[in-house]
Amino acid sequence: MKWLSKRDFVIKGDGISRVENVPIGGINQSLLIQTEKPGSPILLFLHGGPSMPVPGVSNRGSDYALVMTTKELVKHFTLVFWDQRGTGKSYSKHIPEHTMNLKQFIQDGYEVTNYLRNRFEQETIHLAAHSWGSVIGLSLASTYPDAYSTYTGFSQITNWVENDKLSYKWLLERAREKKDQKALQELLAVGEPPYLESFKQWAVIRKWQLKNKSMFHDAGDKQSATFFSGLNLMLRSPDYSLMDIYNSLVKGFKLSYTEELLNDIHTFDFFTEAPSLRMPVMFIHGRQEKHVMPELLTRYFEQLDAPKGKRLLWSENSSHAFHLADAKENEQRLIQYLL
Repeated sequence: MKWLSKRDFVIKGDGISRVENVPIGGINQSLLIQTEKPGSPILLFLHGGPSMPVPGVSNRGSDYALVMTTKELVKHFTLVFWDQRGTGKSYSKHIPEHTMNLKQFIQDGYEVTNYLRNRFEQETIHLAAHSWGSVIGLSLASTYPDAYSTYTGFSQITNWVENDKLSYKWLLERAREKKDQKALQELLAVGEPPYLESFKQWAVIRKWQLKNKSMFHDAGDKQSATFFSGLNLMLRSPDYSLMDIYNSLVKGFKLSYTEELLNDIHTFDFFTEAPSLRMPVMFIHGRQEKHVMPELLTRYFEQLDAPKGKRLLWSENSSHAFHLADAKENEQRLIQYLL
């Protein structure tokens, strides 16, 4: 929204700061490309959701991007954010509902990858992802290892059903601690995951996760991430309109959660589908995380066969979205590890 636009940095001279519409998967999808150093290694970042496009196209000129900061990254990399199918600048009412499935998102991601490899004449690119984006990202890294130099997963999801089971147990404990009879009643009525009958059934656990702020940890300062941190990025964006925000949080949300996608996210399992990775791998997880439970990632990390190296790092003041100080640290971790 241009009247609220506030940029933390401006790329000058021969640098690139551009939003592009690219035909991907049969529809136009939007990419944000930023770098002070054309020709530098490409770093493609996949946002979470589905239908929460931050970091995404709305991040042009914004330093804080919920997961990491960016104004130092663009000095070393050609940083690319992609608004995924059906959200943000890539939303369209003409997108067929039957294309909203995990296989299509992975195919879209591979098309974006190859567009960037061809355009910038780079054999491989760095890939990073957050939350839902990490489902796409780890699938890409496992299926197309020759396309990626490294893989970095923030709040990495490894098995959605097993994560929901752990979250369900945590929510029951919270409800009993707080003597919240309404929460107990609704959670016990819906029962333990998996939730395969309908979105309404699955929405019960999401409702109580939201009420218990599973995505956000309050470190007691003004640098802690909140829901409004992401909304603020969209509102400040020079490239987003109010309609883009509405398309992300309302229309795109309704479009994204199809019956097929719900089935997809309840059936994948990286423990069996991606037991090894052929590139250097780094996982970064919030120490206070209560949305993507750390136990599963720790177990996956220990079992993962990664002959080119693997690393698991923690962000002390963060849950699912990252505290500003942790985001700055994550930026430096990326620079040091990827370079």
